[in-house]
Amino acid sequence: MSGRILVLTAIDDELDKARAPEGVEVIYTGVGKVNSASATMLALLALRPKLVVNYGTAGNIAKIHRGLVEVAHVVQRDMMAMPLAPRGRTPFSPELDRLSSGHGNVVCGTGDSFVTGPDAWLTENQIDVVDMELFAIAHVCARNSVPWRSFKFITDDADEFAADHWQQNIADGEELFWNVLKKILESVE
Repeated sequence: MSGRILVLTAIDDELDKARAPEGVEVIYTGVGKVNSASATMLALLALRPKLVVNYGTAGNIAKIHRGLVEVAHVVQRDMMAMPLAPRGRTPFSPELDRLSSGHGNVVCGTGDSFVTGPDAWLTENQIDVVDMELFAIAHVCARNSVPWRSFKFITDDADEFAADHWQQNIADGEELFWNVLKKILESVE
């Protein structure tokens, strides 16, 4: 493997792979859960990393976080298989309802939609931020016994201005992420 750490991010606007430190492989997964699950599985098979780190942007639901945050738990905000299971739960797979990294303090809700308005379920379930890839990445890692971590840069408030703010702020977290990743690299050496 060319790197001990695999960094997965959706698109190159979020992260420039040319800036990756030695020992780090960066792969762009594409947007959404299907793209990220497929890319993650292929990368795990080909590269056999010791650690997967997801970096990406996120909408701010809780309104208490700013900047770069580390995700402790991730759920599927758009798993809606009622009446077989309540929203957010995968029928017949309760062990996959909430995946935990063992790091951070933020709860992320992943779904295949760009959040631009209130959703009572997110608030009721104490979701801090929303994205479109992490649950799929964490799911593949969990199924393959590969540890994962995730860092999200909050670009918007998941409101009617979210798309504009996301486009304006998409690259603003890159430097913060590389600094955190360098510390992670030092701790695994």
